[in-house]
Amino acid sequence: MSVPDHPGHPDHPDHPGHPGHPGHLTAEELLLLEKQNSRLVPEFKANKLELEAQKNWDLFYKRNETNFFKDRHWTTREFEELLGEVKGETKEMLEVGCGVGNLVFPLLEEKLPLYIYCCDFSPRGVQFVKDHILYDEDRVRAFQCDITTETLLSELGPGSVDIVTCIFVMSAIHPTKHQTVFHNLSKVLRPGGVLLFRDYGLYDMAMIRFKPGSKIGQHFYTRQDGTRSYFFQESEVEQLGLAAGLVTYQNTSLARRTVNVKEGVDVARSFVQSK
Repeated sequence: MSVPDHPGHPDHPDHPGHPGHPGHLTAEELLLLEKQNSRLVPEFKANKLELEAQKNWDLFYKRNETNFFKDRHWTTREFEELLGEVKGETKEMLEVGCGVGNLVFPLLEEKLPLYIYCCDFSPRGVQFVKDHILYDEDRVRAFQCDITTETLLSELGPGSVDIVTCIFVMSAIHPTKHQTVFHNLSKVLRPGGVLLFRDYGLYDMAMIRFKPGSKIGQHFYTRQDGTRSYFFQESEVEQLGLAAGLVTYQNTSLARRTVNVKEGVDVARSFVQSK
């Protein structure tokens, strides 16, 4: 699905009611965004965050182990491509940014017709996957990889998988490297293969809540632990795909809510999902 060309269309990013348009924000939220520009991350610190990106993610998993992210039991509902179309046919899938296995192990539990390769920037995260009780190299193989480099291609080879999932991964990567990542993912896909993408959308509540001193650049922020987050527009994701030779057949903003009754949390979220 492509982005509508006319700003009057409700799905166009410039339509005031669109989640990716600042017009839908409250005056308080607009003020919070404005305050972020009062103190930006200094260039030397931004460069340091880039150089230490792997170390910061490794420390993240050292602190949180397997307890931070919830298992993603929703992926087959949102991405029916994972279910398989031909009975008895096993497809090969690559999950990039696998973390500690919150996507891969729910898929293995469903006994889907998939052989799964999964990789992460963090060696510690990959080790947590390998230590999991369900880890079996007859069904899954985990490896450490920096997907912004040629390592992925040398590890798997060109045209080696039918499906690539890239879910809440690109946002953690410097935006100057996004196109390189899309090219690398496109190269490992077989003809007719599919890239399944979901990530944080522009003006997601997490973006609005960043304080002054957190903003690195346009739509790009650092958290207190040194990990970073970028917030996407639909048109941006589509262009990344097109430049990598991929044809977009779904590209949409998703409005969701994060609810935790126990802690009294109920906030609007905005994600971009593309195929």
